Amino acid sequence: QNAASPLMEQLIFFHDHAMTILILITTIVSYNLFSTCFGTNIDQHMLESQGLELFWTIVPTFILLFIGLPSIRLLYLLDEVYNPAITLKTVGHQWYWSYEYSDFL
Repeated sequence: QNAASPLMEQLIFFHDHAMTILILITTIVSYNLFSTCFGTNIDQHMLESQGLELFWTIVPTFILLFIGLPSIRLLYLLDEVYNPAITLKTVGHQWYWSYEYSDFL
């Protein structure tokens, strides 16, 4: 479905951005899991690796930044409008809906 406003277009773009990152992470983790479980070329003598520990500490930090910064930007862009043109309150009852237009009292 097409977006009706520029903010919703940015929200759809953010969704696509986040899903691309999540699919990439899922693919890498699945590949590593299957290659570890079914592979025969496993290094049994690697007890510690400073480079590997540095890698899996820094990479999640950058992933969180790539997802978090656009999310915070969109959160502030989608903030409530302070002076709305109209306020509509819709209440769902058991068998009907009731509507209140509080600006026209």
